[in-house]
Amino acid sequence: MRGDGGIHFDDASTPEGMRLYAVGDIHGRHDLLVEMHRRIMAQIVEDRPADWRLIYLGDYVDRGGAESDVLEFLSRVTREEPRVVALAGNHDVGLLDFLDQPGLDGLFVNNGGETTARSYGVEPDFGSHSGLMRSHARLLQAIPEAHLRFLRSLSFSASHGDFFFCHAGIRPGVPLEEQSPQDLVWIRQSFHRHAGLHPKVVVHGHTPVAAAEILPNRVNLDTGAWTSGRLTAMMFEGKRKRLLEVVRGSIG
Repeated sequence: MRGDGGIHFDDASTPEGMRLYAVGDIHGRHDLLVEMHRRIMAQIVEDRPADWRLIYLGDYVDRGGAESDVLEFLSRVTREEPRVVALAGNHDVGLLDFLDQPGLDGLFVNNGGETTARSYGVEPDFGSHSGLMRSHARLLQAIPEAHLRFLRSLSFSASHGDFFFCHAGIRPGVPLEEQSPQDLVWIRQSFHRHAGLHPKVVVHGHTPVAAAEILPNRVNLDTGAWTSGRLTAMMFEGKRKRLLEVVRGSIG
């Protein structure tokens, strides 16, 4: 049902003949990523929808331990198949920020970047400025150019039919086409607290929840894969929606 210019999850629909998949935050869990991708592609091959998109919602790096493998996989599949789309998360932006201008107070240094560095064979030293600069130089040398191109190419949002996809959410009341990249990868409270309908149903991650959060105006698919061992996705086709999950052992 539409009201105040918005649309309810129950009534939201994909474009005619298009199937959409969205996958929550990966955070270095290459094992979960590969299995989810395999299952989704198997469904596509079996069902042969007229058109489709597979949208990854960002945060590919930090915390999980196999970040280099994740970036290798996603850089390859998005290059080979343009219907596989990867969006930027705040941690992906944080890695690029660190490589561009390293600092001890940045997201990468303080929120899981050490596992990303180790996945490239770099033992990080963030205890001093000199250690930071050595770690930065080694990591910059270790990351393949293809991974950097992939990270720099990430879009901040995608929109199909009645669905708007981004990493964190939107600023309520701001037109979708005018949303800032900062909000799209970082916003939390003002977005989560907004009870009204949006122009489209927002499908996002960024804030871990124990199980997929399905509300009238948004869907949160971040189920904390890096520590829970649970990677969550949702399929949309017409007005039909279905959750998919891959569950394996947690880490830590």
